[in-house]
Amino acid sequence: MDSNEIKSRFLKFFEHKSHGGHKIIPSSSLVPGDPTVLFTTAGMQQFKPYYTNPKDAQKDFGSLNVATVQKCIRTGDIDEIGDSTHLTFFEMLGNFSFGGYGRKEAITYAYDFLTKELGLEISYVTFYQGEGVVPRDEESKDIWAALGVRDIRADGSDVFWGPTGDAGPCGPTTEIYCKNANSEDVEIWNIVFNEYFCEGSREKLDKGEAKLKKLDVLGIDTGMGFERLLATVQKKKSVYETDVFNNEQTKEERIIADHIKASLFMISDGVMPANTGRGYVLRRLIRRSVRFSKNPLAMEIEKIKKIYKGIYALDDKGEIEKEEARFRQTLEHGLKEFEKDTDPFTLFTTYGFPIELTLELAKEKGKRIDLEDFNKKMAEHQKLSQTSSAGMFKGGLANHNEKTIKLHTAHHLLLAGLQAVVDKNIKQRGSNITEERLRLDFLCDHKLTDEEKKKVEDWVNEKIKQELNVVRKEMPLTEAQKIGAEMEFGAKYPETVSVYFIEDINGNSISKEFCGGPHVTNTKELGQFKIQKEESVAQGIRRIKAVLV
Repeated sequence: MDSNEIKSRFLKFFEHKSHGGHKIIPSSSLVPGDPTVLFTTAGMQQFKPYYTNPKDAQKDFGSLNVATVQKCIRTGDIDEIGDSTHLTFFEMLGNFSFGGYGRKEAITYAYDFLTKELGLEISYVTFYQGEGVVPRDEESKDIWAALGVRDIRADGSDVFWGPTGDAGPCGPTTEIYCKNANSEDVEIWNIVFNEYFCEGSREKLDKGEAKLKKLDVLGIDTGMGFERLLATVQKKKSVYETDVFNNEQTKEERIIADHIKASLFMISDGVMPANTGRGYVLRRLIRRSVRFSKNPLAMEIEKIKKIYKGIYALDDKGEIEKEEARFRQTLEHGLKEFEKDTDPFTLFTTYGFPIELTLELAKEKGKRIDLEDFNKKMAEHQKLSQTSSAGMFKGGLANHNEKTIKLHTAHHLLLAGLQAVVDKNIKQRGSNITEERLRLDFLCDHKLTDEEKKKVEDWVNEKIKQELNVVRKEMPLTEAQKIGAEMEFGAKYPETVSVYFIEDINGNSISKEFCGGPHVTNTKELGQFKIQKEESVAQGIRRIKAVLV
């Protein structure tokens, strides 16, 4: 039975079950509507509101019962990737009900699908033993016993699920275990009975800092890891031996296959490499793939696209290979310095070598990294960076959020554009950057004409389109002065300074400035640059306000 047949059987099975059947709902994006989480990690996330407002499900779906095959990303076990079961990207089969049916139907459906549709034998099941305001789940225990399951085990907090994010529905679960090809019992299906609403996160709930409120309607939320189910049905000893992979054998091969698959799906859902949030998770996955790959990643990308052809439209827009090209040089230099026992802080600030990679390498080689020392140096470095990025007109960055960081990089491009288009002798005399706009004060002996403003704007947008790298280097103050890096007027600099370069793939710089950052890693992240206003602020000093749209 191949992967497509199992998915098809699952959806058809539930389409005809319970009060007119389940409405089949497409997978939601990996980028959830819930702002409290980075990625979609479970099938129920797109349905969270319906557990507290079940009438909306009837209105939106024409049914209180739905079923999905959901794309998911989880990175909590990233260090375990490469074994026979753990994955970053996976699909989850799930059936959900918002008051349409209860425990008996949910458990019976799962039992029938596994034993009758797929021919699997259940090893054992679990039920919640009860704690605090949540009673022991005797009803689930009795239902399993009536179905003929003999090994029924009580369990604790591991079988109380949720909430996802900062708040949401949650409740006791019953788990189903089957034997895999290694004769090991693995969890196949988790059925959650959403009877409660938690007004805090799971962490707060576990600490006793959040309370449970009983919901008016019992909700059913089930999840079955598809790749793990597939390995069990196909009697494979590893998920990588199933038909959604290419029989990767070594740990390195498996990491590359998993991470590139996850990256492809993430980019196809609109995530782009960045230094924060989802973009940073993506960047880390690609970089780990580069680290373990001896060959270009293009072949791996095509192999994964072939697996999902006709099922998902996967297009990374060339982003993986661009990120690969940028990181290979960093990796080469960084690995050499790591072997010399170069300080992790220097590895990060001078060579752009991520601390996560340093820690990973150190663990493999039995070396100890003083993370406390690294964090202390980083805190001092960031404090220095914030000080050095302040201008004379209440300048600098208002904060370090994503929009402000993008405008900071655009600010560097604007200064370079003014020098390239208007006058090479233009110098900065102040700056102020918020998440709404950038402001640059500069020496200039005349009001810019409309033509000059248009040319500067076009110049900046052309550099954005060229997808130029933004690279940070630390160097002696004298060397930075020698290469002509732009300096902040009136600022005093230490003997070692931070310089940001905006350069093409061949290393040719179009901008170089003394700067503490932070910045984007590539100009393609910026969007469209637009000058809003140009005016005089003092004799011989002009001011431009600009935005990214």
